[in-house]
Amino acid sequence: MKKSILTLMAIVAIMLVGGCAKERKWGDAERDKLRNEVRAYRDMVYLDNLAEAEFDLFAGDVVEAIEIDYPVYTTFVELPGRGDTVEVYVVSTIIEELNADPHNLRNIFPYPQLVADGILPAGLNHQAQRAFYDCLSHKIKRTYRSTSAFFDALTSGAPADSAKIANMEMQCASDLFDWGIEIDDTIIVE
Repeated sequence: MKKSILTLMAIVAIMLVGGCAKERKWGDAERDKLRNEVRAYRDMVYLDNLAEAEFDLFAGDVVEAIEIDYPVYTTFVELPGRGDTVEVYVVSTIIEELNADPHNLRNIFPYPQLVADGILPAGLNHQAQRAFYDCLSHKIKRTYRSTSAFFDALTSGAPADSAKIANMEMQCASDLFDWGIEIDDTIIVE
């Protein structure tokens, strides 16, 4: 009798552990659900200029970072500030990408938009564009104490921050390409 009760308890324990193990794993459905949640940030600065394939890679990086930090899926789902947590991971991943390669600034300030705004001349080759983004990256690093501070200034929408960033763009264009640009320091406050 004791042996059968112990055997039964062992089987129940194994089933419970096995059931918990399944609960801990992230499945493809859970990852896809989170990728769709990350898609809500698609219109955010930096992400809005990514090609679809680039965005899919970015969303995969965010999901992977969350999955590493929250290996138990139910723990992540039950977080009280889950939406805020996802946003923090999105912003952190953007900052990591900007820190990793200054050329990623092209996703925030796309070359065609800089040409349309009259900041850069049309027809620049890849090497010249890279030189511009490297210059801009150095100016940003000298101006802002961290990539996070730069991203905060970028997303604040404050006219003073926008003017400061535009001046850095114009200075790089002028330094690299002898592109004559008038800098207007007028700030309009509404």
